[in-house]
Amino acid sequence: MKIKRQKQAKKNISFYKYNFSFREPFQILIDGTFCQAALKNKIQIKEQLPKYLMGEVQLCTTSCALKELDTLKQLYGAKLILQRFQVRRCQHFKDPVPASKCLLSMLEETNPHHYFVATQDHAVTTGLKKIPGVPLLYIILNTIVLDKPSQSSLDHVQAVQLGELVSPAQQQSIRSLKEEQGISQKDGERRGKKRKRKQSNPNPLSCLKKKKKGVPTPPLKKTEQGEKRKRSRHKKRKTEGGDNISAPPPPTNP
Repeated sequence: MKIKRQKQAKKNISFYKYNFSFREPFQILIDGTFCQAALKNKIQIKEQLPKYLMGEVQLCTTSCALKELDTLKQLYGAKLILQRFQVRRCQHFKDPVPASKCLLSMLEETNPHHYFVATQDHAVTTGLKKIPGVPLLYIILNTIVLDKPSQSSLDHVQAVQLGELVSPAQQQSIRSLKEEQGISQKDGERRGKKRKRKQSNPNPLSCLKKKKKGVPTPPLKKTEQGEKRKRSRHKKRKTEGGDNISAPPPPTNP
């Protein structure tokens, strides 16, 4: 039974590694309900979680989860266990909220920090199953169990394979390339918007009437270089009667 459970966990971890870029050390968000169940079933969280997940882990919680246990005196033992883990800063530092609401806010819409969530709270499990790429850990029958991928995670992977969505790894590579090239999101929005051209008066030169083209003049005959244009002169001589008679033209060279 233990070998079968280990194989199933290995299969689920490979799913998140391949499709959602999960890497070691795995970050595990833990709340008070999980610590209370571990205390009741005598489970050593720090020892058993790395063995079950077959890799290094970072156990962490939020300040809201710790403050929630302060108000519940019957969970004092769970509080002592939870205090040993790293405390991640949440958005409710000044105004604490219930641990269930705080954990869901840490996951955002796409679980960008690749958190595992360890909880026994039904409200948290119902909410995180709607977020793709969130592995769920819980305790049942004195053992830690990694739940199978949710339907939202399977649908997201199928959409990526069909080319309808961009995988988280591709989104990260696109962001890094934009940062290297110095392209911000605002610049992209400005480039995407088309500027409206202002209405201006027409060019006065374009309003002038076109001139009619005249008859083209025949081109002048070009003379060869070095030759001079010769002018012919006609001499006139007078006859006895006083009439002018034009002299014959000069002879041309053979």
